Amino acid sequence: MKLGRKITGGKYHRLRKRKLFERQGQENLVTLGETKRKILRVSGGNFRTILLRSNIVNVLAKGKVQQVTIKNVEETPQNKFLARQNRLVKGAIIDTSLGHARITNRPSREGYVNAVLIEK
Repeated sequence: MKLGRKITGGKYHRLRKRKLFERQGQENLVTLGETKRKILRVSGGNFRTILLRSNIVNVLAKGKVQQVTIKNVEETPQNKFLARQNRLVKGAIIDTSLGHARITNRPSREGYVNAVLIEK
């Protein structure tokens, strides 16, 4: 059976095009570098701040939050190539001035990077 065809051989036609809110947005990957943000207009006329590059992270260490600099991305569990490109994604282990930390939020959706210090 050919895809998109009826049993008689006729074509199925799409009823309508996708609406603007149904279309998929462009993928946003945050890299290590001088902090840069972008403001997007989203549904309802609201605005969302997304992160494009960052070298600052909010690290939770011993019950207190500190802002420290990111030195390098050590490893990324979901894809080793993202660590080679210094991409900041949720679950990535980064090297900071305090030590190794794991990113706990999604920097591509939010305008900042949060992490928890890893005890070794």
